[in-house]
Amino acid sequence: MNTTLRKSILGIAGLTAAAGLAAGPLNHGTTTGNELTPTTPIAAVQADKPDMGTLLPHGTPTGQSHVDLNDEQITNVKAIIAATKKAGMDERAAVVSIATALQESKLENLGHLGDRNDHDSQGLFQQRPSSGWGTVEQITDPEYSTLAFLKGLKQVDGWQDMPLTQAAQTVQVSAYPDHYAQWEQQAADLVAEHWTS
Repeated sequence: MNTTLRKSILGIAGLTAAAGLAAGPLNHGTTTGNELTPTTPIAAVQADKPDMGTLLPHGTPTGQSHVDLNDEQITNVKAIIAATKKAGMDERAAVVSIATALQESKLENLGHLGDRNDHDSQGLFQQRPSSGWGTVEQITDPEYSTLAFLKGLKQVDGWQDMPLTQAAQTVQVSAYPDHYAQWEQQAADLVAEHWTS
């Protein structure tokens, strides 16, 4: 390593260490002469990632499905997480929401599908304007549709303690009530990955 490069690296390392000492937390302790004996150990702080036990409180149901997501679907995942935080709800609510949207639309913000449409269902959660979920413009807005879903979830007594598929079905009233469970692991993985991003 040439001398100039070595001096630059050492200089930067010294500045970094000095800045860290100056900007870091104060270490209160007792002194004996020139020594400082810390009274509490210093721990590194990391961004908190959700715990899988919180995300999957009942464990992973059998028969899990998985779909590879594109950029638009990941953007919708992030929108669901942001709306969950805006609603003041926790990571488990985000798991329920994402699993529901995976089942209903594979996280695609669907418009009217013509003959393939289930009545007038649209958006991430396949909500229906005729059932009072909102206008087409509202239910095809990821934030609005997530907040509408979460409003329904909040009204389900004890949803936090229910299996995911039961909580989702109580809000959605689907013809296929058990299908939400197959997306629980992928939804939990997505929340773990994107909750703090």
